[in-house]
Amino acid sequence: MPHTANPSPFFTAEHEMLRDTLRRFIADQVLPHADAWEQAGCVPREVLREMGQLGLLGIRFPARYGGSELDTLATVVLAEELGRSSYGGFAVTVLVHTDMATPHLVHAGTPEQLERYLPDLIAGRRIAAVAMTEADAGSDLASMRTTARRDGDEWVINGTKMFITNGVHGDLFFVAAKTGGPGRHHQVSMFIVEKGTPGFTVARPLDKHGWLSSDTAALHFDNCRIPARHLLGEENRGFYALVKNLQNERIVLGAQSMGEASRAIELALEWVTQRQAFGAPLWSKQAIRQRLAWRASQVEATRALIHQTAWRDAQGQVVTKEVSMIKALAGTLVNEVMYDCLQFHGGLGFIRGTAIERMARDARVQAIGGGATEVMLEEVAKRMV
Repeated sequence: MPHTANPSPFFTAEHEMLRDTLRRFIADQVLPHADAWEQAGCVPREVLREMGQLGLLGIRFPARYGGSELDTLATVVLAEELGRSSYGGFAVTVLVHTDMATPHLVHAGTPEQLERYLPDLIAGRRIAAVAMTEADAGSDLASMRTTARRDGDEWVINGTKMFITNGVHGDLFFVAAKTGGPGRHHQVSMFIVEKGTPGFTVARPLDKHGWLSSDTAALHFDNCRIPARHLLGEENRGFYALVKNLQNERIVLGAQSMGEASRAIELALEWVTQRQAFGAPLWSKQAIRQRLAWRASQVEATRALIHQTAWRDAQGQVVTKEVSMIKALAGTLVNEVMYDCLQFHGGLGFIRGTAIERMARDARVQAIGGGATEVMLEEVAKRMV
């Protein structure tokens, strides 16, 4: 059903134009090639450059650097449509660049840093990544062990980052490291590290369960020296920058998840209305009809929460609890949807090369990355009393 059939009160004509642009781009430039990207383990750089030329990489960023200065709802449109592509690896490659890495520069960069880097990031000439996660510091970011030590007019970084999307092919890395401030949450600072800096290496690419077309890596810093001017934001205030941007990241991942879930239900509907079993289409079975109807209802309700929360965020309201709800709810629901939709595909759903098999693998990480479901529920619980 065309998305214009049920217009949302939250979205403007500008938002819907963005949605149309994304759907055309995905249909023409992504779907014919994405299987090859899954095999190659990365999205070609020219794809991001093409998206940059269409204005799709700077939706929320200042116009003076090439951005469009749109709102949180525009980001939701981007994430939903990338999710609907059915290729989670492609979607997250783009979203890490646009909504998880580059915002650190936009929010904290000096005028000189913005002039030097932001136009290239918005145009897709450079690919961004954020390096915060470590093997022993995922949801518990304050436990990171990577350090940065001031030495004259340089910072010296040592440590290893893990599970870094765009880690192999990225050009610009926003790196979190401990700088020794007082207190557990006052010890982290953010830094800009360019690819090719001596002492900075890709330790190894990671072979993942899903998201195969996104390149993910472990990164190693061995006495990596960067200029003092590459400190991003205030010294010892990086933890708060990470937490602030995680709010946006979680809305984005929730919207991506519901785009994926919506597309999975569409694929399942196509299958069960055509597949004959016991002399009739599978759709004739009450259990199948009602289960898909229930999943569609859950997805639409979750999308409504995402849209309302994004609108409130755009108005400047505090939505910390609601964002945590979104991440927990969407990350769980997308996996439940994929389970049912794969089940209704029968044996075909278990075969590599079918969309639903790939989507089920891709969805699994949505309950882990960006804030595990259990951690998110604790964040909700803290704000209930």
